[in-house]
Amino acid sequence: MQGTLLKFGVWLLQKLAAAALIVLVALAGYGFWLYLQEESLSEERRLAQIERTVAARDRLLDAQIALEQRIASVRTEIEKQKENAKKADKIIATLRELESWWERLFGNREQQSANVERLQRMEKFKNDTLGKVNELQRVVTQTVSEQDSVQLALRRVNAEVGSLEASRSQGRHFAALAWEKIKWWVLLALASYFFGPTLWSLALYYGIAPVMSLGRPIRLGREPAALPEVGASRVSVEAVVQPGEILRIKEKFLQASDEGMRRQTRFVLDWQIPFTSLACGLVELIEMRNENPSGEYRVTLSNSDDPHVEMAQVSVPAGASIVLRPSFLAGVVQRKGERLQIRRHWRLFRLQAWVSGQFRFFEFVGPCRLIVSGSRGVRAERLAEREGQSAPARRTNQDATIGFTPNLEYRPVRAETFWSYYRGMNPLFDDVFAGRGLFVLQETATDGSAARAGRFWSSLWSGVLKVFGL
Repeated sequence: MQGTLLKFGVWLLQKLAAAALIVLVALAGYGFWLYLQEESLSEERRLAQIERTVAARDRLLDAQIALEQRIASVRTEIEKQKENAKKADKIIATLRELESWWERLFGNREQQSANVERLQRMEKFKNDTLGKVNELQRVVTQTVSEQDSVQLALRRVNAEVGSLEASRSQGRHFAALAWEKIKWWVLLALASYFFGPTLWSLALYYGIAPVMSLGRPIRLGREPAALPEVGASRVSVEAVVQPGEILRIKEKFLQASDEGMRRQTRFVLDWQIPFTSLACGLVELIEMRNENPSGEYRVTLSNSDDPHVEMAQVSVPAGASIVLRPSFLAGVVQRKGERLQIRRHWRLFRLQAWVSGQFRFFEFVGPCRLIVSGSRGVRAERLAEREGQSAPARRTNQDATIGFTPNLEYRPVRAETFWSYYRGMNPLFDDVFAGRGLFVLQETATDGSAARAGRFWSSLWSGVLKVFGL
């Protein structure tokens, strides 16, 4: 009863929290809409005021130009009148030089009378000209005063225009500008976000995958003299180190061991593939040597980090080999003095390699024993002739494949159902092995739907490792 009430209370709290969130989102959205409406009205009033102020500024600029032209015209007229006054002064000076006592006593009376009349006219003309200059000077002074008033009003109008322009809503302005620039891109991105993955998945599954699956299968070797033996999968396995044998194991897989063996650090599993060893974590291994001429030692191996990982021994006799992804390799047991033989196969120009995303394959050649790890367990699938099947073949999840014998024909094929691929429960391609041999796989695919929901960089790193056959 208490459990039922507790579940009901939790359910009720969740519903109330969701309802409160919906109300808050609705209020926030409506408030934002009102804010935008008010901003729109304010912006319209501001733009109308700017338009009126700019019109007033244009009128003041026109008046200023007219006053400047008027001042220039009056000053030109002043210079002209001053020049006339100077000419009148010269004529008056010349006429006064002619008024000597000799001319008054013995000169031509008519000419003297004409000179007197002309002198009077010139003096009157000079006085009139000087009067015009003074009048024009007063006009200039008045016009300059008007110009100062216009300039003061113009500065005031310019300040008002600047204030109105500075008072515009920056947020609304940049939001509108950004929307005009990117609205079609935003709509395209939204359409791609909602419908793009589905359309892309449909195109891959029904269009590209059937074509890509038609390629010729990959076969890395001939029929072997013997097949590897895969031991039982357990959370912990016991490796027996015979006299003259060496065990190299990742430190995290070492749980317990007998005393008496020589121990040292093996920095790299194989110096022929240092970068591969580094990428797969096969560095800084613990090396155990049984230098006792008689008597065996036992080592217990288990994954101390993940309780879901199980381990198994793969015994590769002389004349046999197995293609293995080194990322599943936990350790190696081999004879002292014998080099671990690893053949590398590149398949850069094969369509099937591009489909699976794996271009390099590592073939471990016996005699040796390999310690492999897998999620929820390691299982071997043996392909043999069955009644009614001339060419045995078997399909498996591509993410679960650990290794296979090189004589098998290996090719990726499209996943069985679109729904399992679309929901991330199965990769686009499964692995199909055909022939007489065996392949090794883990019980659950570690790169399945759960892993794809992980972080981006982890997925990218897994893809890089797969390209190099790791």
